[in-house]
Amino acid sequence: MHESQTTSSATQAVQTSRLSWFDDVLLLGIMAVLAGCGLIYEYLLSHYAGRILGALEAAIYTMIGLMIVSMGLGAFAARKIKDAFTGFVVLELTVALCGSLAILITAAVIGFGQQLPMLIASTLGLPPDQLPEGGMIGSLQKLSEHLPYVWGVLLGLMIGMEIPLIARVRQSLSDEHLLHNAGTIYGADYIGAGIGAAIWVGFMLAIDIQLAAALTASFNLLAGFVFIWRFWPKIQRAKLLLAGHFVVTGVLLLLAIQGPSWEQQFNNLLYKDKVVYAKATRFQQLTFTERLRGNGLSPIYSLYINGRLQFSSIDEHIYHAFLVHPTLAASARHNKVLIIGGGDGLGLKQVLRWEPEQVTLLDLDAALVQLFKTPDTDMPKRLSQALLALNGNAFNDPRVKVINDDAFNGVDKLIAAGDKYDAIIVDLPDPSHPDLNKLYSDYFYRKLKELMSNDGALTVQSTSPYHAQKAFISVAKTLALAGFDVKQYHHNVPSFGEWGWSIATLSGKDAQHRLGELTTLPIADDWLTLGLVKGAFEFPANFYQDAASIKPNELGSLQLYHYHQQAWSETQGLDLF
Repeated sequence: MHESQTTSSATQAVQTSRLSWFDDVLLLGIMAVLAGCGLIYEYLLSHYAGRILGALEAAIYTMIGLMIVSMGLGAFAARKIKDAFTGFVVLELTVALCGSLAILITAAVIGFGQQLPMLIASTLGLPPDQLPEGGMIGSLQKLSEHLPYVWGVLLGLMIGMEIPLIARVRQSLSDEHLLHNAGTIYGADYIGAGIGAAIWVGFMLAIDIQLAAALTASFNLLAGFVFIWRFWPKIQRAKLLLAGHFVVTGVLLLLAIQGPSWEQQFNNLLYKDKVVYAKATRFQQLTFTERLRGNGLSPIYSLYINGRLQFSSIDEHIYHAFLVHPTLAASARHNKVLIIGGGDGLGLKQVLRWEPEQVTLLDLDAALVQLFKTPDTDMPKRLSQALLALNGNAFNDPRVKVINDDAFNGVDKLIAAGDKYDAIIVDLPDPSHPDLNKLYSDYFYRKLKELMSNDGALTVQSTSPYHAQKAFISVAKTLALAGFDVKQYHHNVPSFGEWGWSIATLSGKDAQHRLGELTTLPIADDWLTLGLVKGAFEFPANFYQDAASIKPNELGSLQLYHYHQQAWSETQGLDLF
């Protein structure tokens, strides 16, 4: 009887030392959640870095690469943590704090770096054209722009410690060797990362980036709370750590409520003019600035997308007049016009002056178009009135049909419907991202050729012939490869500098000859003249001397993207590691 009781007690001891299904599910669930958080941190920081540096693709690859390497180093460093239970709780508390504050601190440092020259100039009484921007100040500004990568390395190190610590906790809860411990944890990690990616695309892209950071950090904090609750006896200084979690909970609540406005205020320091309205859409960050002028002059309003100037009300008419009027003047008819991009409606306003029967505008960002059609109620009234005046309330014209779709695939639907257009205007952002690069490819232009009437004309905004000469010429060579007869022209737009366009036709005389035969512009304009149009086709004698060595942008080659990145990196001094 005594021997039987001893055997039973021993068996019970063995059973209680096994990893319970509850703890196993709990740990694997925590691992999956943390993997999702880790991936979202990568996307948050790379997205923000791309917005600052203006080179989204390079920022994404650099950030992900740095964080993956840092995670590997963190996995090695985890062996230095003696107590896995306590170490994990401290780790999640730290990750939550750093992850929630990274964007806000970065915005504050960059904003201060941009304001420092003006503060010094104001203190010393220096004129506006003599701001101290070199030396130590320039180095500070440059370093501040790379602060997101510092956060990426720091968070990567900590995230890399999570898997080893969870594995040790899981093993310590069982006297038996867990044969598939690593594989099971990695399985949960991969699944969680996939869910995190889906959450990023489906939800967090549409909300403020600081709010997204605070929400993500809350799950790290929740993991710490659950750990403290479940493994209280195994955690050293559990009461102190619990108090720390409650303090950070308060910080996260504050950041979720006030963080977005604080971040926006810091971001506003990047602009010379006063920021009067900002909005994050699913695809981009929109910022409107206002510059007040005296003597009864109307304010100057500018739109920035992801920190890059899109238009200024003082000279947008120069850009859009050159974009639209030569195109329609070179077209045999103007009944049906297609605009690709141009979600602000400024080019559309100019097109409507030609009295077309129908204008189709294809733009990806429905929120941007809606903003210029029916401004948000929380937008300052003076700004909303100015925007509608700038585009002539064009989106509310019954002749206008708006299609919100990706241009690369959206034109396929127009082709399938058998649509034909007398003129096509391509007003897209510069090819600073591979997704944009394909919209400047020979394949895309061949699609547009199917949509254009034989006696029509097509114009593509083609970046700066001065700052990005190779990219500018490559656009023309790509259009020619697609079967168009191409001419290029340029003019100075004060807000942008020297800017250029490519105009293409399919049959008959080229666009330059068609325009050369005109004696007057069919549309009277307050600024543009026929002489300016004809003169815009003149380039310096040696401008095209190296054209033979410049390659067209074939689909998949990323040729134009590389030309553009090289040119603007040299111009703006960007150095992405």
